[in-house]
Amino acid sequence: MFDSGVGGLTVLSEIRDRMPFENTVYFGDTARVPYGVRDLTEVRWFAYEIIRYLTRLNVKLVVIACNTATAAALKTAQRSFDVPIIGVIEPGARAATFEAQNRRVGVLATEATVRSRAYAKAISNIDAGIRVREQACPEFVPLIERGITEGPELESAAEVYLRPLMEDPVGAVILGCTHYPLISATINRILGPEVRLISSAGQTALEVGRILSRRGYLRRPTHAEDFGSPVYVCSGDPQEFAALGSRFLDEEIEAVAPAEVGSRRSDAPLLY
Repeated sequence: MFDSGVGGLTVLSEIRDRMPFENTVYFGDTARVPYGVRDLTEVRWFAYEIIRYLTRLNVKLVVIACNTATAAALKTAQRSFDVPIIGVIEPGARAATFEAQNRRVGVLATEATVRSRAYAKAISNIDAGIRVREQACPEFVPLIERGITEGPELESAAEVYLRPLMEDPVGAVILGCTHYPLISATINRILGPEVRLISSAGQTALEVGRILSRRGYLRRPTHAEDFGSPVYVCSGDPQEFAALGSRFLDEEIEAVAPAEVGSRRSDAPLLY
């Protein structure tokens, strides 16, 4: 799976909890984070580079653990690669349609995801009667990537972004970026307990399990303790990724492999 930075670790955590025997590879494109302020065409190119990298490792499934990259590249990538590829938008959209009692859904996302209207389209395909209010939150990802997941700086930004959703009350809010579950406590406190927060991470993990099971790809351990192993790769500073990622996973990331996407070095296979 891959993301622009560490946010997709929320998806990885859910997948590891539900499928503990699977080996995983996580690619954080930290040299080019954030994706959300970039043009979708550029993000699509980044996604293709990383998917090529991952498919050379003979992975059995790719998760685009980034909302912006899902909006930019999912459908074309599914047509271009032989490996199954899933994104994080449709699972979150499905969950929101069930949770929004007043049929009003808010979406907090990056600027690029909001421009794509990917969530509004996905929700409309499920229930065209649901009203969707999308709110771009450009300051969230840079704050989270700096390790700021609480405090006055985050509170100030969140209050500005959430005000429109409070003035026109919604029943559910989709955390439309895989970074955002890391600040869900602040968002929940401002919105209040009556608004359901939807994280696509858990829904995406369920989708991964269903696909692997249907295709007969689920790993069957020979011993009860035969747990899968995670591999971490990033395009930026491996030490910075390890330090920040360890905080978000609440466990130590011991090693991170460097990768230079867009160059011949990205063609080299990883050694497990």
